[in-house]
Amino acid sequence: MIQLRDVGFYPGGQRILDGINLEIEPSELFVIMGASGSGKSTILRLMNGLIKPDTGQVIVDNLDITNFSEKQLTGIRRNVGMVFQSAALFDSLSVADNVGFAWREHKISRQQYLAQIKETLRIVGLEGVEERMPAELSGGMRKRVGLARSIAMNPKVLLYDEPTAGLDPVTSNRILDLIVDLRTRLDVTSVMVTHDLQGAFAIADRVALLHNAQIGFVGTVADMKSSGDPLVQAFMSGGQGLVG
Repeated sequence: MIQLRDVGFYPGGQRILDGINLEIEPSELFVIMGASGSGKSTILRLMNGLIKPDTGQVIVDNLDITNFSEKQLTGIRRNVGMVFQSAALFDSLSVADNVGFAWREHKISRQQYLAQIKETLRIVGLEGVEERMPAELSGGMRKRVGLARSIAMNPKVLLYDEPTAGLDPVTSNRILDLIVDLRTRLDVTSVMVTHDLQGAFAIADRVALLHNAQIGFVGTVADMKSSGDPLVQAFMSGGQGLVG
């Protein structure tokens, strides 16, 4: 479903990613971890074409999107939903219009529009909030509205950038449960960037550890827990000795 082949990213000569190789399988729930500033979110932005690599290739659904134009990327982004850390809602729009933003150019009736919004909000566990404004929502609700907007076009891939950041443990667990449910319900490939080791271990099929601009480890949760690699052990013990 998604491949990064020898990808490098060096903005202004800074070595952010260097020789990244990843292959994420269809329907997999794949988690990318690493220290702050290690380039985790950069990988997500490469996967949906928000930025382009300086070297290597980005393959999505058997298409090399590395040099796609913005027009070509529009079609890709319909199939690759991005859930931003801040939820990135439009503050001047209601919840309904945030969720329905993807349908704004579709010729559907107002009744169909509202019915689709209601159903999408139901999927993420938010019913009856269509007329609220983002400022009236809790952090967890904003995250779920962001999720609803991302699944509105029935994507094949969902990319999550720190989906539990800033949330209390109970709300974080609800978001993680929702990510697992959406993977099953929609049969999507899921890629999540997170600092939450416990949360990652609870839901991941596989985990990648990013260190010093490269992939230092890829494997299952069981592989990671049993690994004798000093890098993995340092990360699991709280990140001592890890740099960027």
